[in-house]
Amino acid sequence: MNITTICIGKTDEKAIELLLQKYENRLPTHINYQRIEIPDLKNRKNLSEIQQKQKEGEQILSKIQNTDFVIILDEKGKQPTSMQFAQDLQNYMNQSVKNLVFVIGGPYGFDEPVYQRGNKKMSLSNMTFTHQMVRLFLTEQIYRGFSILQGKPYHHE
Repeated sequence: MNITTICIGKTDEKAIELLLQKYENRLPTHINYQRIEIPDLKNRKNLSEIQQKQKEGEQILSKIQNTDFVIILDEKGKQPTSMQFAQDLQNYMNQSVKNLVFVIGGPYGFDEPVYQRGNKKMSLSNMTFTHQMVRLFLTEQIYRGFSILQGKPYHHE
C-alpha cells in the first residue's frame, strides 16, 4: 500500500522536521510513504480566505488520482482511537486500497471540491494545532497503527 500525506506549506520548524523524518523512517518497508508539501501561496496577503482555499484546493486536487482513497483531516471528522485507526489501516489493506492519501489543509480549511473528493473525514483532536504539528501527530499515529498491527510493544493499551 502507498500512503501519502499532502499538506500546505513546508515544515520550517527544524525539531518538527526531525521528528517527522524519525517516524517516516520507522514505517514498515512494505508501506511506500511520501509527504507532499505544496508551497505556500505567493501574495497570500492579497487574497481573500475564499480565494486562498480555492487556489490551495486546486493544488491539492492536482496531486490526487481518481483511484486514491482520500482522508481529509478536518475538525468535524470522526476521532478514532489509536486502536480504531490501526483497524482502519488493516481494513484499507484488506480492501486492497492501493493509494491512501491524507490531506492537511491550509489555515482556512478546504474548498468545497476538496471536501467532495474526500472519501472520509478524520479529526485528531477537538483542540486546534498548528499545521506542522498535525503532520507530526498524523505521522506518529500511522507509525503507531502499524506497530499495533504488527504486535510491536510501542503502543500500550
